[in-house]
Amino acid sequence: MNWINQPWPWYVAGPLLGLIVPALLLIGNKTFGISSSLRHVCAACFPANVKFFKYNWKKEIWNLFFVAGVSIGALLTISFIPNAGIVNIHPELASDLTKYGITDYSGLIPSQLFSWDALLTARGIIMIVIGGFLVGFGSRYAGGCTSGHAISGISNLQLPSLIATCCFMIGGFIMTNAILPFILKL
Repeated sequence: MNWINQPWPWYVAGPLLGLIVPALLLIGNKTFGISSSLRHVCAACFPANVKFFKYNWKKEIWNLFFVAGVSIGALLTISFIPNAGIVNIHPELASDLTKYGITDYSGLIPSQLFSWDALLTARGIIMIVIGGFLVGFGSRYAGGCTSGHAISGISNLQLPSLIATCCFMIGGFIMTNAILPFILKL
């Protein structure tokens, strides 16, 4: 069990993830991505007279099984694999985060930012509610999420995926260096 409790090196995890793309293409002419799953669920559960949801969602049911597998895997992980303890982060980052009152590294995410108590603050509403909406809306507006564009799209040599991935990166740099410090001061 020790090998599953530790982070895998990039030279193992990267190629494994990278091999998913050609495997999906070879096995069933499918592309890797998560964000379209909500559309499939809506088309299956609420088949209203909305043009966006009028398509053969059953052709994409494999994607729903994939998302269910990710969810079940996450539940099994939290249930059966103990918390690794304190997350090691770079001392300079810890120093910067301390200025904003973020000192708890006992889980995978700081509880000062992502918890039910944090949700009831201005910072929590901006980061969790508004940020979550923007990520969901943005991934649908861009025609896919980071995994769909950066992993599948670029490997398939799709120019829109390259453009979307560059925009994701630029947006991430702007958010991290310009907007996030302002939000963390709230």
